[in-house]
Amino acid sequence: MSVSTNSSSVAQQAVPENEVEQVELLAAVDNSYGGVVVDVTQPMDSAVFTSLLQASISQWRQKGKKGVWIKLPIERSNLVDAAVKEGFRYHHAESDYLMLVRWLPETDDRLPANASHRVGIGAFVMNGNREVYLLHMNLGSLLF
Repeated sequence: MSVSTNSSSVAQQAVPENEVEQVELLAAVDNSYGGVVVDVTQPMDSAVFTSLLQASISQWRQKGKKGVWIKLPIERSNLVDAAVKEGFRYHHAESDYLMLVRWLPETDDRLPANASHRVGIGAFVMNGNREVYLLHMNLGSLLF
């Protein structure tokens, strides 16, 4: 992944009388699929987060980004409502974070569903000496 934007980066927007307004954006990293990933690690007020998120979405749209992934640690759960109000939906959760996603283009949402199953195999093999070989493989999470 390459760094797209960081919290100290600013976007410049023209305003009346040839002035330039500085707008802070959320820290984000480009992913391999034309989207961005935001990992909110610092404490933040939900009103500030909403403002940063709106400015960031505008910037990402201008850059042609497709999907936005926001990883919110459990300590930042105060930001969930703000993200949902900006069109984000739950993707998956672990014990210590929630992942929210949003598709930006005006097309059908192409973000993949979260893996919902784990597949594994096991086998016992006995040779002519009655020795047993045990095989166990976890094939990981697969989409079904």
